[in-house]
Amino acid sequence: MNRRLYLLFAVWTVYCAPLIAQKPAKQSLPNVIYIYLDDMGYGELGSYGQQKIKTPNLDKMAAEGMRFTRHYSSAPVCAPARASLMTGKHTGHSYIRGNYELGGFEDSTEGGQMPLPENTLTIAKLMQDAGYTTGAIGKWGLGMHDNTGNPNEQGFDYFYGYYCQKQAHNFYPTHLWENGKWDSLRNSFIYVHQKLPAGTTADSAFEKFIGTDYAITKMAQKTKAFINKNKDKPFFLYLPYTGPHVSLQAPKEEVAKYLGQFPEEPYLGYKGGYAPNKYPLATYAAMITYIDTQVGEIFELLKDLKLDENTLVLFSSDNGATFDVGGVQTNFFNSVAGFRGRKMDLYEGGIRVPFLARWPSKIKAGTVSDFPSVQYDMMATLAQLTRQKIPTTDGVSILPTLLGSPQTQASRPFMYFEYPEKTGQVAVMIGDWKGVKSDLKKNKQAPWEIYNVKTDPGETTNVALAHPALVQQMESILKASHRHPHIADWEFIDGKLPAKNK
Repeated sequence: MNRRLYLLFAVWTVYCAPLIAQKPAKQSLPNVIYIYLDDMGYGELGSYGQQKIKTPNLDKMAAEGMRFTRHYSSAPVCAPARASLMTGKHTGHSYIRGNYELGGFEDSTEGGQMPLPENTLTIAKLMQDAGYTTGAIGKWGLGMHDNTGNPNEQGFDYFYGYYCQKQAHNFYPTHLWENGKWDSLRNSFIYVHQKLPAGTTADSAFEKFIGTDYAITKMAQKTKAFINKNKDKPFFLYLPYTGPHVSLQAPKEEVAKYLGQFPEEPYLGYKGGYAPNKYPLATYAAMITYIDTQVGEIFELLKDLKLDENTLVLFSSDNGATFDVGGVQTNFFNSVAGFRGRKMDLYEGGIRVPFLARWPSKIKAGTVSDFPSVQYDMMATLAQLTRQKIPTTDGVSILPTLLGSPQTQASRPFMYFEYPEKTGQVAVMIGDWKGVKSDLKKNKQAPWEIYNVKTDPGETTNVALAHPALVQQMESILKASHRHPHIADWEFIDGKLPAKNK
């Protein structure tokens, strides 16, 4: 009997065991890194046509992955764009719809912005549910460590950087934050919104806006440490680095690489505030190139750790290039690639942003997609990526597009945007058609402007009179998409609020 069992086992070993051994192991979930710059315009990367600012590593990322030509931020300013990214809700539904400030610029008055409420489903919580270790390094802008917006309470196992957007106006702060604890830097306090006397040219007058520890450098160091610490398990790393948002500040050796290349005129702080700078053009270029260098080092580390093939890296910006304040000259750099508008506008220059995706084992190199996508798509995309049920969201998963399967890509009926600050604006996109309403704070009956952004990307010719049915369709979408916000400051569309908010 024992001999018979032995023979059967021997036969099974010879014929069956090799087949089991050949069965492919379950594909491990990819690491995900989402790099999210601050006020980077659509045209500020070489892969999007930039001629003056060097971005070799991000250009290489585009060449090795997918470049999107019609990707949009959810809002034209920082906080609501970040809130929509985190929650998958457009700004007609989002809890945070503007930059609602709760503090000042000084360390003693640091208060952050309106916090995300408790029990918010964020993409970080989604990734935690899939078994990921989660980290955020950069500018948060959605609450402080001592309120409901604390990123450690919103799905991030680790946080390092700025909680407050006002603090982030200075790239040489006295401190950053690490999981709710003050991390002192080797910098004295700088009040960046000050002016120098007319005619100032002395180097010493400008040098007081430069410190020792540069915030982006500290973020890059913490990024590498996080990747090294979590290399043996799936991680989700959100990197909202703070450049090239003003103030114009960069390490001297980085600025030196651009000196003499541009026609410089010192910025003395008289146009929109922010730190004076002797070489504003060189500094702006240096800020972008320096971040590009840090991105290159992230890719090198992924390769060294043999994580490169199974890491999805995404890159975008929170809104379009800033209007020309703080010494920034967007026309000189063609920062919005000829589009109309800037930050705080719902025209293309304010919300169309670069978007790159690289995943060597899955995304075909050198591909370009014109599929209209928006940052509130990330919730659905990451849910599908991690094989979870897609939560209720205003977006669609763009994973099929990323993986080169456009035939299975879900279509979208429209994209919706609203912005209660500045003049009060709304935008609706249906395919190549875009409708914009402005000045709604003054005129609730403001007319629609209609543009075909494929044939008229500069939004120069309003064709609303020729398309009355389209105007009506967009008006219907506006009425269906807008929900009353929880504060009166953000209700600019119909002036009505729920009774408890009146």
